[in-house]
Amino acid sequence: MRELLRAVRTARAEPRPPRIPPPGRRDVLLAGLLAPAAVLEGVLRPDLPWRWLSVAVVVALVPTLVWRRQQPLAMVAVAFAGTALVPLITGGGMPELYSMAYLVVLPYALLRWGSGAQALAGAAVMVGKVGLASALHWTGPGDLVARFAVLLAAGALGVAVRYRAGARLRELDRVRLLERERLARELHDTVAHHVSAMAIRAQAGLATSGLRPDAATDALRVIETEASRALTEMRGMVRVLRRDRPADLTPGPGLADLERLGGDAQPGPPVDVEVDGATDGLPPSVAAALYRLAQESVTNARRHARHATRIEVRVTVGAEQVRLRVSDDGEAGHARPAGSPGYGLTGMAERADLLGGTLRAGPGPGRGWTVTAVLPCRPVAV
Repeated sequence: MRELLRAVRTARAEPRPPRIPPPGRRDVLLAGLLAPAAVLEGVLRPDLPWRWLSVAVVVALVPTLVWRRQQPLAMVAVAFAGTALVPLITGGGMPELYSMAYLVVLPYALLRWGSGAQALAGAAVMVGKVGLASALHWTGPGDLVARFAVLLAAGALGVAVRYRAGARLRELDRVRLLERERLARELHDTVAHHVSAMAIRAQAGLATSGLRPDAATDALRVIETEASRALTEMRGMVRVLRRDRPADLTPGPGLADLERLGGDAQPGPPVDVEVDGATDGLPPSVAAALYRLAQESVTNARRHARHATRIEVRVTVGAEQVRLRVSDDGEAGHARPAGSPGYGLTGMAERADLLGGTLRAGPGPGRGWTVTAVLPCRPVAV
């Protein structure tokens, strides 16, 4: 008994899932199709008892499908209470329209989108309705078991989908946090470089201030420039840092390391790297991000591109933006597995967004897969 009470308390404390989608056109279209279907069934089945009352009840409850995600408990209560009124009015007669099958979606939505307290209350409503219907229209224990089995199957499916969606959201959050941490470490390296330059210039200015005042002035100008860059990088680091962990002081890779992606020791198709434009003026955080995005894209191409013979990496540096394009010539339709975006693409998009850029990935115009990233030459600061 204690274990049961503990399980009930745990279930009641379960919050509603985040990111509940609002009613969309599909919901409205589904409701718009079910209402005429119920009317048509009533017309084609004149032998139904209490035909038009049953049709009216079914049509009146169709809008519950539209709001099943936002108000799952209220929609379950309205639907099951509405169908429970029919046998009370008819003296035991039940609506027997096939189109009533859509009500099975409501228990699923209750367990998928409702809180724990809503799920328990909704389960009580559904059990009470099934018990009342069985008492007024008893057809044997088999029918009662079948009704509970349908409700249980719909609810179990809702719980399973909810758990899977929650697990994916947690994994996506973990990937985003790891990407923020890695970018913060690279920004730390950049800030440390600027601070070291300021310290060296300050020491040189102090050493030469007595003999060469102009050298001290030049040192102050350099310190001002480095301090401004360090402040910009610090603001970016504050923006992305999320956990209080010591930074990894290992120097991060940059655009100069892109050639390593096409090394002979790497398995898979050869990688052709081309950089167009001057890269000396790019901030280290942007250069490191370009390398990471290219590295992940090349890894994905080698892993997923079927029968690919080459991978191209193109970096174009402009006055305001730098553009990265990674493409392969793998078989069309087999470049990536179907389904939702992978965690690698999620981390890449997160890194580009944190620096004020964009990232797109999809099938190429002819064959293979193409990843395109556009980053500002100066990272966006808070």
